[in-house]
Parts: sequence; structure tokens; C-alpha cells
Amino acid sequence: MLLFPARGLFRPARGPLRATPRPHPRRGSSGSGRRWLLSTPIFYVNGPPHIGHLYSALLADALHRQRGLLGPGPGLLATGTDEHGLKIQQAAATAGTSPPELCAHVSSLFRDLFSQAGVSFTDFIRTTEPRHRRAVQHFWVALRDRGLLYKGVYEGWYCTPDECFLPEAQLTERPDAHGRSCKVSLESGHQVHWTKEENYMFKLSEFQEPLQKWLQGNHHVISPEPFYQLVLRWLEEDLPDLSVSRERSRLQWGIPVPDDSTQTIYVWVDALVNYLTVAGYPDTHQAWWPAAYHVVGKDILKFHAIYWPALLMAMGLDPPRQIYVHSHWTVHGQKMSKSLGNVVDPVACFNQYTVDGFRYFLLRQGVPERDCDYSEEKVIKLVNSELADALGGLLNRCTAPSINPSGTYPHFSESCFRKGSDQGASSRALAEDYELVALVAHLPRQVTDYFDHFQIYKALESIIACVRQTNGFFQRHAPWKLCRDNPAEKCWLDTILHVTLECLRIYGILLQPVIPATADRLLSRLAVKPEERAFTDVTFLPRYHGKLSPFEGRRLGPDTGVLFHKLETTRRRPMETKGP
Repeated sequence: MLLFPARGLFRPARGPLRATPRPHPRRGSSGSGRRWLLSTPIFYVNGPPHIGHLYSALLADALHRQRGLLGPGPGLLATGTDEHGLKIQQAAATAGTSPPELCAHVSSLFRDLFSQAGVSFTDFIRTTEPRHRRAVQHFWVALRDRGLLYKGVYEGWYCTPDECFLPEAQLTERPDAHGRSCKVSLESGHQVHWTKEENYMFKLSEFQEPLQKWLQGNHHVISPEPFYQLVLRWLEEDLPDLSVSRERSRLQWGIPVPDDSTQTIYVWVDALVNYLTVAGYPDTHQAWWPAAYHVVGKDILKFHAIYWPALLMAMGLDPPRQIYVHSHWTVHGQKMSKSLGNVVDPVACFNQYTVDGFRYFLLRQGVPERDCDYSEEKVIKLVNSELADALGGLLNRCTAPSINPSGTYPHFSESCFRKGSDQGASSRALAEDYELVALVAHLPRQVTDYFDHFQIYKALESIIACVRQTNGFFQRHAPWKLCRDNPAEKCWLDTILHVTLECLRIYGILLQPVIPATADRLLSRLAVKPEERAFTDVTFLPRYHGKLSPFEGRRLGPDTGVLFHKLETTRRRPMETKGP
């Protein structure tokens, strides 16, 4: 969306640097007594939510849930809506309503969607709240008092839909609706107009070197790696100062500049400060800052990787600890667009695929470093194959009364499944079975590492690969062919079931951040208590290592039916209804 103002304007001589950020702890460490503040972007209320917004929220939710399962926090997950700016002012006028009414309506759509999606947010902020207005104005005054703001006349090409000035290099010419040539943004395609006005400017140019040092000293601060390299390339070019206000005669719907009734604070400065607002700024944010982790789309990377860290440095605050960046979703290879009628309604997707089914698809199929494609066929094929057949089918097979008539977590026999060098003639386990045990034992560490590297899709790939191997283990030994009346065969049959149930228990624990409701049903069926579901408590197959198992002999939980029902293709595609 917004790019830098025209290069070279309002660049002062370099003065003394205001802040030097402290080194960050290693990747995956939440620091500050293990506190963390995870955030989504705050979403602009110029239209209803789509699956791109939901994807941002689900990424943050999965990271938040996973951190919570690793041990005590405390942690915050913040999301919300960005409600100021000229676009909102104009959209309200077009809709024949007031900006507050428009904002309240669309904000409720986002909140309701995230609640329905199981996003475990602890704070839903709206930038029209009094606490946020107070935080933004306090932030502005502090910048002003530090001598980092000045007033100057700015002129250039302004894009109202994108709320930004654009240099010539980011423009092209196209015919308008009447066939007349006009200038438009290369990135968004929106028309621009030449504008001249008096604005306040932030001395962004003073922070080019500190930003470079911060990034070079924190190689993993922006993930995935291609986005980190992109920001480094941006910083090789001169940073012009940043226009941070608009004339109030043109933009009334925003937070006024303190002590200057002619100016409104620029919507992106307003929006970025929300991360401090939810941390308790200006009174209690020290308890949470700088343990901040932002999940953002690639289109707003410059705001979060350059403008926001510079503003924080200007205030003597550390930059975010981590910025996780994701790409966009297309539909059948095309960018989502209302004019094409291919914008996907996430609520319709929940109705068609279930909440957990669609959560799983987006997080399993979404690869942050590249755009990903949505289609109904992809969702149905993936979810049926992996959740209904592989995971659900495995649970059904090993808990069926015909296989497990006692309805218990059966006993494990060390003689049937001997460990390491103790494998002998009495051991009925095969080489492939020992490979499976080794893989599942390593899985929690592998999944945690993938989450730390913002590769949730790889974590899910590794889990489902183990699920398939466990199905292979069960099929290979065909427990339904074994006779319970034969003591030796009963011993081996119970061991097969014990190993399979242990594998399912691990998968259920590891899947909690992604499909919480389905994981809960799975773990409840296995009689795993709520206090036995943390990542830190995962001990796989203790009896294999000669230790007691708290689950051995425990009655399974109630049978609530099929874990995940197979999806069916429908003719109606879940496209978005018209917004307000």
C-alpha cells in the first residue's frame, strides 16, 4: 500500500542518533520473563473481512497457542481494526452513513469472524477507542518534544485509496473511464492526484544507519529470509523524511495533532501505535515491551520493518523482537477482486468446510514466502485425505469395539517390542516400526523448531507424514487378524494398540494450535486430561523406555462418533457477499 514519499525531499543534515537498539535474544526466545505480545495487523474497515485477513489472524493464533503450550507466559494476542483515514470518511459518505456507524458495523464483522474462527485474542483494539487516542497523542507529543517533527510544505502525487504520496517511479499512465490518460499507482492501480499541502514531517532520514545496524545484528528478526533481504535492499537507498500529518480541512476523520487544530495525524502513525496501546502505553507498556512479535502481510512490510522500528527508536524504545511476514491468497490463480466476483467469504467457508477444516487448509497450504491459491477442490481433497481419512480413520480403527473391546489404553509389552540392542527372537516389531518410534519421539522438537522459524505448514507436513506412517504400522500388523484368546497374540495386539494410541496422543497435542476443537475431541477420546496436553509434558511411549505410563490401563473417553466427517463438493462457491 503506502510507499515512501518522493525521494530526497525534506532530508536534513544528519544529527545525533536518538536510540541504539539492544541486541535481541536468540530466535524462539520470548524474553522478558517469557512474556510475549503477539499481534496481527489491525484491519482496515473499508470492507468486510476476506480469507487474507483470516490467514493473518490464524497464523498469529497458532503461534500464540503454541507458545502457551510450551510453558507459562504470560502472553497477549492482539488484533483489531484500523478505523481512521480519508477512505473511511469517503466510504461512509458514499454509503449515506457516518464514519462511526460504518466503523462499528465493519469492526463487528471482523470481531465476530475471529471469534467464530477460534482466534484466541486477548485484546481486540479499535483505533477509535479513547485509550488509543490518548496513546497516539502522547506518542506524538513525545516525538515533538524530542525534536523529531517539523513542519514543511509537501507536494506530490497523492493516492487517496492507498492513503499515501507516491514518487514518479511508482506511477504509470492508464486511460480512465472516459478514455483520458491519468496517472495511477503501479502497485494498486488506483488513480493519483497532484496535491500540495503543509504537513508535519518525521525525521526518518536520521534513522537509516540505526535501522541497518539493527537488521544486520539481528539476522532472524524478519522471517522468512527473502523478506529480510528485501528490507536490507530498501535500506541501501536514501530514506527521505516521512509526512506524518494531513490537513484537517481535507481529513477530519482522524486523531487531531495536539496543539494544532489544522492537522490530523497520519493514519499509519495512528495505526502502528496500536501495538503500544494494547501493551498499556504510556503507563504500563514496560511490562510487555519489547517482547513484541508482529504478524503482517507483505504489502505492509515497509511500515512494520522501517517506519515502525524508526519511530520506536526515536522514542528510545526497542524495535519489535520479531516480524513474521506472509504473502497473499489468490483464487484459481487470480488476485481476489470485487470486480471479478472472486473474493472468498470466510464465514461461507466455515459453513462448507467446518471451522477446523478451513483453519487446517489455510495453515497447511499457506507458505508465507509465496502467494498461495485457494480453490474448493484443493480444500476438499486436502482435508478429506489428511483429517478425515488419515487422522480420523486411524482413531476409529484403533478404538473400534471389535479391535479394542475393553475400551481401554492397552498394556505395552517390552518383550514384543524390545528396545535397541535388546531386540531378539521374541520381539515382533520390525525395522520400520523402530523407525516410526524414533520419528514420533523426535516430532515435538521438530514441530517446535518449525513454529520458531514461522514454518507452520512444514510442522503440519511432518505431523501428517507421521500419521501416515502410523497407519502403515497398523495396517502392516493387522491386529484384526490376531486372536485375543491366544495369550501371545493378545500381548502383541495390545502392544500394537498401545503404540498407535501413543502416536495419536502426540499428534493430538501437537495439532492443538492449528485445529483446537478437533484436537480436543481426539485427546478427550484418548482420555488425556487437560493438564496432560502441554508440549512440555510430552513423553512418548514411556513403557518402551522402561518407565511407567500414566495412560496404560486407563479407560478411553466417550465415543462421540467420527472425528472428522468427509467433505462433499457443492456447486455454490463460498464467495463474499456485498459489503456495506
